[in-house]
Amino acid sequence: MSNVSGIIKSIQDIMRKDVGVDGDAQRISQLVWMFFLKIYDDREGEIELLEDHYQSPIPEELRWRNWAADPEGITGDELSDFVNLQLFPTLKTKLKLSGDNSSRALVIRNVFEDAYNYMKSGTLMRQVINKICEINFNNTQDRHTFGSIYEQILKDLQSAGNAGEFYTPRAVTKFIVDRVDPKLNESVLDPACGTGGFLACAIDHKRVNYVKNSKDETALVASIHGVEKKALPHMLCTTNMILHGIDTPTQIEHDNMLSRRAYKDYGEADRVHVIITNPPFGGMEEDGVENQFPATLRTRETADLFMALVVKLLKNHGRAAVVLPDGFLFGEGMKTRLKQMLLEQCNLHTIVRLPNGVFNPYTGIKTNILFFTKKPEGEWPATQNVWFYEHPYPEGVSSYNRTRPLQFEEFEAERNWWGDESNDFQTRVETSQAWKVSLADIVARNYNLDIKNPHVGEQAVLDPDKLLTQYQEQQKDIQKLHDQLKAVLSAALNGAI
Repeated sequence: MSNVSGIIKSIQDIMRKDVGVDGDAQRISQLVWMFFLKIYDDREGEIELLEDHYQSPIPEELRWRNWAADPEGITGDELSDFVNLQLFPTLKTKLKLSGDNSSRALVIRNVFEDAYNYMKSGTLMRQVINKICEINFNNTQDRHTFGSIYEQILKDLQSAGNAGEFYTPRAVTKFIVDRVDPKLNESVLDPACGTGGFLACAIDHKRVNYVKNSKDETALVASIHGVEKKALPHMLCTTNMILHGIDTPTQIEHDNMLSRRAYKDYGEADRVHVIITNPPFGGMEEDGVENQFPATLRTRETADLFMALVVKLLKNHGRAAVVLPDGFLFGEGMKTRLKQMLLEQCNLHTIVRLPNGVFNPYTGIKTNILFFTKKPEGEWPATQNVWFYEHPYPEGVSSYNRTRPLQFEEFEAERNWWGDESNDFQTRVETSQAWKVSLADIVARNYNLDIKNPHVGEQAVLDPDKLLTQYQEQQKDIQKLHDQLKAVLSAALNGAI
């Protein structure tokens, strides 16, 4: 097995020497399109063994094996000219989008339409390519190891406050998919799929639990759908899908789900069985996007618009799980109307309240997972009771961080408590972590869902005026002690003289 971690570090060190690559974002972008072509070429090698007369959608001279694989191949200005003048123009605009290979060609074009070659030095580019060639993506262990490195690259790229985009920890995606349990033939959508963490987890879940033969595998592939508006996450998601065995991920679209069409124009043909997502929160959409939505739901806040769209896009009896910040739970105005719509049209049966630090070190914002099921109009209002579950820290842990992230095993208590929606979760009981609130109580609270654990002792809550008064009194006491100490010292010094 190649040392994937060491190779990645070596590549990053090489790229830092190139004057054209400015900062982590460009390094990651450069690295990803190169890895995409290597991964795609390795996968084509597998397909060629399985399919007679396989034809690549990439012209023969542009396939990775024919210009990159030879460590003594083209380099310097010749390599730079080849990449800038032949490779990129062809992959961006000149692939054949008709015939048997049209779908494969479309995937490649979509990946490269917003990609760039930032490296100026063909000599350094050759060094990077030779390092990438040390990884064999048909080697199961290399593929698995790269998956971990891939996640770390994403984390390194992220920083708090970057348009509200925080990649969801694997433990959270696995728990959500485990609870929603998408079946083999159920369509699964992530409308803000980022790099594909939820979709990859759904693929693994279906393969482990439901795929028995090649026909099942075909059904699985057809069931996965994602939309991502930004170029780099879209490229990463497409690569992620290929690594997860979806050779032609045409259903991973490069688009903005919020602006592609008006809210009212989404119909039954657009609806899906399962939606699992962590929409960007704290971010704002560009002017005009909110006009795609009804007047009562208009806002520029990205997470709220996605939440409205999730309810719209679920089939009757379709299931969803959405990660949202505390601000959604207690927010007013449009958020109140949105929560009212959610409770009326869907059975919001569970809110898992996550502790601080789950998304550390990228944000300290407290988050929640909302689980709900869309109901036919004749069954509205769909929610009668909402169960809350406050996820605790494990013993000895006071916060999560980069070296101590949340683990999937920590959700075992929730999984054992969960029960079955088909009998309205009759086995659920209140515990020190779990409690139930009726729809009537929520309506009386003006749809404020920020409901604290009633089993935790009351904490003193002071308003700002009281806190300021308390602070001023403490400052007076401190000053009094200071004056007393000063007087004692002065007397002692005078006595000594």
